[in-house]
Amino acid sequence: MSVAAITIVLYIFVFLFGIVIGSFLNVCIYRIPLKESIVFPHSHCMTCGYQLRWYDLVPLFSFLFLRGRCRKCHTKLSLQYPLVEGMNGALYVIVFLANGFNVMSVIYCLLTSALIVLSIIDFRQYIIPDKVNIVILVLGIIATIVDRPQWKEHVIGFFSVSVILLIIYLVTVGRGIGGGDVKLMAVAGLVIGWKACIVAFIVGCIAGSIIHVIRMKVSGANHRLALGPYLSMGIWFAMLFSEPIIEWYLRLCGLA
Repeated sequence: MSVAAITIVLYIFVFLFGIVIGSFLNVCIYRIPLKESIVFPHSHCMTCGYQLRWYDLVPLFSFLFLRGRCRKCHTKLSLQYPLVEGMNGALYVIVFLANGFNVMSVIYCLLTSALIVLSIIDFRQYIIPDKVNIVILVLGIIATIVDRPQWKEHVIGFFSVSVILLIIYLVTVGRGIGGGDVKLMAVAGLVIGWKACIVAFIVGCIAGSIIHVIRMKVSGANHRLALGPYLSMGIWFAMLFSEPIIEWYLRLCGLA
């Protein structure tokens, strides 16, 4: 088998693994806000209680085979299920394409999944669960250990943006920014380092400003902004592409 063929097989495996994890993310998205166990009870139809069999849980394919309906009561299922599964698989592939096959890419993939979960929960309920931030914190500790020569970058990243946000949170008594956003930028900074964390915050704020204004004009969304999804966009973008952006900026300023 040629190198190209092996590479394609590896990326197919990455995608398949990603959609399997994506199936689990749907469970987390539904149960974490309800403070339910993400392990028990087994997956079931929210309408009739039908306990799903293994062949009902094949990511993407089961949804397509059942035409998006419950096998027993035929209730229409949410498009969230295949979208989250497919997006998680696709983003895993992009992570490995951009960062190569290494341990940090695995960490970045798990961070990607955590960001998907917290983004959807925050978008719907304006809350970033501490459980998700704790998962990202663990990833940050692992990333710091794996990237030992640059450990200071990670530690500084924990404070680089979060301290400023914490001051805003305290001064505005939580009206200027949510506590979950402060925690998110702290633990994410530990994963990606301080330079990428700053880029992530800038990108997230710009994305939030533009997209939310469009949503208010088009769909009549209220002025209240769930910042978590946009910060997540910035974090995901920065962890993969911050270096060329920083280099471009330094050249623009004549510093490189």
